[in-house]
Amino acid sequence: MTTGEKIKRIRIFRGMTQKELGVALGFPEKGADNRIAQYETDYRVPRQDLLDKIAQALDVAPAALSVPDIDSPMELMHTLFSLEDRYGLEIYEHNGAAYLQVNPLKNREVKQLNEILLAWKQVSDRLRRGEITRAEYDRWRYCYPQYHKPKEDKNILT
Repeated sequence: MTTGEKIKRIRIFRGMTQKELGVALGFPEKGADNRIAQYETDYRVPRQDLLDKIAQALDVAPAALSVPDIDSPMELMHTLFSLEDRYGLEIYEHNGAAYLQVNPLKNREVKQLNEILLAWKQVSDRLRRGEITRAEYDRWRYCYPQYHKPKEDKNILT
């Protein structure tokens, strides 16, 4: 998913029009929607300072708009290889399915990553059980770590 596709998806999730987002960013009202359309279609690519403003206007973490190189299975594999090098990502097989995991004993960064993944699982499980809506789940994802709470806090989204 491109940065433009992410901007569009989150803007729609927030219930904003292109014009509203453009005006919130300080673009002149006339043409504000056209400017946002250019970003959403990847005709133009916003600089990092503008991406930060877009994230603020959409009330999401700036990282929610970043895009790793995973547009193909091969690019994803090289991203996973980097995660193996940096975080000790390990791959296992069970009944013909591949599973990825981190070993929290490797170092402090991996322990923190493991805690983050477990928090994600908790929220994902709540979605699967129908305890939260898809919109609440997406709010958690797009704003992470803003709504992240320690795992002993069961009310992760308030």
